[in-house]
Amino acid sequence: MEWLELLRGAVAGILAFIAVPVLIYFLLINTSYLVMIVLAAVDFVAYRRRIPFAGREELMRSRTMPGISVVAPMHNEEVGIRVAVESFLSLQHPRHEVIVVDDGSTDNGFEVLRRAFDLVPVSRQMPEDVPVREAPASIHVPRDGRTRLTVVHKRNSSRSDSINVGINLAREDLVLFVDSDSILDPGALLTVSRPFIEDPISTVAAGGVIRAVNGCRVKGGRVLEVRMPGTPLADIQVMEYLRAFHLGRAGWSRINALLLISGAFGVFRRDALVAVGGLDASSIGEDFELVMRLHRTFRRQRRPYRVTFLTEPICWTEVPSTLPVLRRQRARWHRGLWETLWAYRDMLFNPRYGRLGLVAVPYYWLFELIAPLLELAGLVLIALGFALGLVSWRYFLLFMLVAYAYAIIVTLAAVMIEELSYHKYPRWRDLGITLGAVVLENLGYRQLTAWWRMEGWVASLLGRRQQWGTMTRSGFTEVDG
Repeated sequence: MEWLELLRGAVAGILAFIAVPVLIYFLLINTSYLVMIVLAAVDFVAYRRRIPFAGREELMRSRTMPGISVVAPMHNEEVGIRVAVESFLSLQHPRHEVIVVDDGSTDNGFEVLRRAFDLVPVSRQMPEDVPVREAPASIHVPRDGRTRLTVVHKRNSSRSDSINVGINLAREDLVLFVDSDSILDPGALLTVSRPFIEDPISTVAAGGVIRAVNGCRVKGGRVLEVRMPGTPLADIQVMEYLRAFHLGRAGWSRINALLLISGAFGVFRRDALVAVGGLDASSIGEDFELVMRLHRTFRRQRRPYRVTFLTEPICWTEVPSTLPVLRRQRARWHRGLWETLWAYRDMLFNPRYGRLGLVAVPYYWLFELIAPLLELAGLVLIALGFALGLVSWRYFLLFMLVAYAYAIIVTLAAVMIEELSYHKYPRWRDLGITLGAVVLENLGYRQLTAWWRMEGWVASLLGRRQQWGTMTRSGFTEVDG
């Protein structure tokens, strides 16, 4: 058939150019993950050695410990906001305050807080250190005058703008961004403060680990027992988070080239936030954009600085449990990645930015941004070539080994190192689920998320308006007693 011959000719022509480069690409990307494992393992070993000398009791009594303002934006979080705020207030730290910014909620979340903490309005002038779109309509504090809680009521203007309001109202030297539906380990503030104590001049930001709380047993805003979610979709995301935080970010931090701190749990020096103007409320990838702006600002000013990552402080968050929500999340993430990289394209291969411009930024372009395009195109063309008899079974097997079997081995190595270092999942059943998720990730899930990431990229290129949608949550597994 003529059309079949035309197809064979077209596929053969494309394969002649991409067959070898595609293999090399997958070999490089998986090897880069393996390198990150090695770098992260070095940090894990150092962490294990520091445990006996952590000195948390001394930190709690220290008068030199920098204070932390915990800023939690809130939008329609009526169900869990009271427990969340109580858990934030009870975190171990000698001096911390909690600032909840109600971003125009349409539920009764604000009323829940008002009743729970006996809030009363106060006349307080908000500084204008960073620009905001919507100023507070009212500011409230507990009547007792002792509880370090501030609740701001304002019109809806985005999560980023709400955090900027919190930055302006923050009275401590450090500012922590955390989602109001997240759970922090009790000692998270103490641990994440350590880099600022050890190097108070240079350290401007620090990030911590994000873990999936799905399936865990929770009571009173505390994780009592860590478990795997037990559903394939959430189980696979646990593996993704492990690679992204324990390997990727720990590895980049090790070579002082960390470009991303999660907006769900990140600590910044307040003066550094003011120096760069706070979060960009117009940015889709606001957390990535903020760290890139910190790097560019401090590099241009030739000021010593460090952005670091800690593998110990943990923030627990609920990952999407349905495909539509996961699709919106991944499309938004990739769109934010593209728009931020494009906005800071002057850093690409720019020696002015050192290893950031010569290593980290090019890596994000090649192995983060372009990855879904090359993966999907390579997989479709090679599978099509194999079906048309243009690709030998030896090459097809080699492709599957390099692209997917290698990826499975890398993730298994990551799981092993994480389990030896932290042993978060004590049940053998959870370990079995973990190993199964490592394999399942490469059998459809990875390709599906690559397609969704491409959707976000294309939507940005076409100038479509970003629609984040609603993050439907199943809620934590609360235990009785």
